[in-house]
Amino acid sequence: MTPLILWSLITLQILMGAFDTLYHHELTERLAWRPSQRHELRLHAVRNLLYAALFLLLGWTEARGVFAMLVIVVLFAEVAVTLMDFVEGDMSRRLPASERINHTLLALNYGAILALLVPVLFGWAERATALVPVSYGPWSIVATLAATGVALFALRDLAAASRARRLVPAKAGELMAALPDRRTVLVTGATGFIGRRIVEALAAAGHQPIVLARDPARAARLAPPFRLVTSLDQIPDGTPIDAVINLAGEPIADRLWTAARRRRLLASRLRTTRAVVRLIARLERKPAVLVSGSAVGWYGLWQDEPLTEFDGGKACFTHRLCAAWERAAMVAARHGVRVVRLRIGLVLGTEGGVLSRLLTPFEFCLGGRIGHGRQWMSWIERDDLVRLIAHIIATPSLTGAVNATAPEPLSREPASTSCWAPAGSGGLRNSPSPRAPPNSSPRRACCSLRTTTSTPCSRGACSRRRAAACNTASTAVRPWRPSSACWPARTGPTTWS
Repeated sequence: MTPLILWSLITLQILMGAFDTLYHHELTERLAWRPSQRHELRLHAVRNLLYAALFLLLGWTEARGVFAMLVIVVLFAEVAVTLMDFVEGDMSRRLPASERINHTLLALNYGAILALLVPVLFGWAERATALVPVSYGPWSIVATLAATGVALFALRDLAAASRARRLVPAKAGELMAALPDRRTVLVTGATGFIGRRIVEALAAAGHQPIVLARDPARAARLAPPFRLVTSLDQIPDGTPIDAVINLAGEPIADRLWTAARRRRLLASRLRTTRAVVRLIARLERKPAVLVSGSAVGWYGLWQDEPLTEFDGGKACFTHRLCAAWERAAMVAARHGVRVVRLRIGLVLGTEGGVLSRLLTPFEFCLGGRIGHGRQWMSWIERDDLVRLIAHIIATPSLTGAVNATAPEPLSREPASTSCWAPAGSGGLRNSPSPRAPPNSSPRRACCSLRTTTSTPCSRGACSRRRAAACNTASTAVRPWRPSSACWPARTGPTTWS
């Protein structure tokens, strides 16, 4: 079996399959950390094991007689598993357009491989049963490397499917326990990592979310029921809105901060926030509160100093960005609206955000601390952030800046150590600090910020297991405690209650 076209098609299948796995399954969809995808993960594991066997057999042997018939059976078994995978994917998640296109190309290419390979195998089947060793030079090496890769991913997917049983998310409606009365809440940035959980929680708790999303296709992935608008101009003046949660803005951590990128980050936040303020100004009945997003980057770059809401900021891009964002939101106070500036830390959750980026290299034994490991990480778990936002809406006394961070920030080194256990592997001892390229923000990858919160707490903002740790006095400085969702290495299986 030496036709150049056949091996070229097999190599193309390998490359497209690798792209689908790495880009879609790992980077985009994060299937290994989504409990709903455990059946899909099992199907991926079975298919990868079939591919591993095929690559080794076709790369190093001529399968004759009964063995040739077994290879034909495996080839068509892969078709059956792939069809089951397509059905499972369509039923359990919404596939992005690029993944659908890639699947179509894979199916067409696989059909071409079958058209060329099956006649050869039938010819071998007529010979005496044997596995005759052969070598196809570089093609055999490519097949071996591919077999090794898909076998490793098969084992990883089986382990992830088993782990998914322990990832039990909280019931979305319980996150809005602080809001017993039905409310209408406008949410901008609703299709993001934080926003989609807020919309799910509001809808599950019986509230009426109004979603601002300029891309209806992305909004279609949100948990219903909700009202969709693609522009705030579509909201009539007489619409009763009880609260506004403003989180809109381009993602800040997915690419380098070049000068053009920094301008887009600022413009996207100011544009939406100013539109929200204009909406508030024309509404006949003003919302009671505007919870406007910001970030702990408002404080700028610090070393080991603990920071609270009462500390000032240091001049740098993150401070300028957050300060401008907060100033734009504060204009709503002129219309009698309570404004809370939510300075959010690193938001952690297994289905996305920064934690998914942290865990991925550890799953393949490539993770480690960055630089000296003493940089501070001020973090908050996503469900706790949703609880906090509900608590802010329900608490009229809360106004001004609020640090949305856990009370105990972590440095990079213990954070990296904690990533090893949930990922099920170890990691590298150390990773060098990346250098900032020209025209990008310096120290972006290794900045250090140690924030806590001095905002008064109430039991409504806490998970039930940690409610006893709260201090509800109006002058309290003891912060509310997060749930155990962040670092499974220290808290056992990731289970919300």
